[in-house]
Amino acid sequence: MNTRAIVCSLLTSLFLVLTSGCAKEEAAAIKPGSPQLKIFAPAPEVVTSESNPITEAKVALGRMLYYEKRISRGQDVSCNTCHLLDNYGVDNEPTSEGHKGLRGDRNSPTVYNAAGHFVQFWDGRAPDVEEQAKGPVLNPVEMAMRTEKHVVAVLKSMPGYVEAFKAAFPEDKDPITYENFAKAIGAFERKLITRSRWDKFLAGDANALTKEEKAGLNEFLKANCQTCHMGTYLGATTFQKLGLVRSWPDATDPGREKHTGSQADRMMFKVPSLRNVEKTGPYFHNGSIATLQEAVAAMGEYQLGKELTATQRDAIVTFLNALTGELPMDYIKEPKLPESTAKTPKPDLSD
Repeated sequence: MNTRAIVCSLLTSLFLVLTSGCAKEEAAAIKPGSPQLKIFAPAPEVVTSESNPITEAKVALGRMLYYEKRISRGQDVSCNTCHLLDNYGVDNEPTSEGHKGLRGDRNSPTVYNAAGHFVQFWDGRAPDVEEQAKGPVLNPVEMAMRTEKHVVAVLKSMPGYVEAFKAAFPEDKDPITYENFAKAIGAFERKLITRSRWDKFLAGDANALTKEEKAGLNEFLKANCQTCHMGTYLGATTFQKLGLVRSWPDATDPGREKHTGSQADRMMFKVPSLRNVEKTGPYFHNGSIATLQEAVAAMGEYQLGKELTATQRDAIVTFLNALTGELPMDYIKEPKLPESTAKTPKPDLSD
């Protein structure tokens, strides 16, 4: 190697060292109040609703209904079957097992923080958690109840539920309705909020994140992940086309088009929240990607048109792990459910 080549090699090495140092300084410079963080916000204590005010009686009823299996056709499936509250609101299955072992075609997203999302379900077909609660009970591959009246008949047959609905909806002459059933579950879910060290960081605690996590946040921002994953929930504010820059390899599920019938909605899905994402795999609408590292790499390639290096990918994952919050263990404790009676109808009664 000649002298000029040696000098060039040394200068290149020096440049890499200096730029690496600058990158670390840049990561360290990210602190609460930085301009880059204005698009984020800490999680609230509760997500309120003008149309469904939260009361203790309503929440207590909603908690019971969330764990109630007798309102499924086989009396063996509840909300908690697919959205396990002690497991970050998921079952860690690509798709969930419902009535008679049947499975749907989409991954069951977490219920934690879902009340703050702009819509519910991957295709946004429900505007809020109250409307969302109505769907799975009547879905033939989930809880598979035939009609709303069958659900109401089961609940009315048990004195414990009669009293609980009266307490939750005292102004209603006939409080046990399918609408009130959904409102009670919605009220319970509106307090299923998790807060993490990320929230402390946003609130002003500069030491809430480690240097490695701040470096990962820096890579997250440099890669422009925040274009979609912004706001309080780092996502859940928009729909986005899956395969924005490069076509997604599996277009079997047309996304929101399946709901709207509009070709403009083909491959459009609700952008998921990244809160607790470390715990909520497998990932994407069909649970097709097992690890968070793979998911980050896929987003870089298909959404951003970037081939993230292993170092960049791992740094981003390190930051994402800091979004894991604490579960409200006392709040989610399974309650004692009302007893059945001799007159309790079987859920699969035909019309």
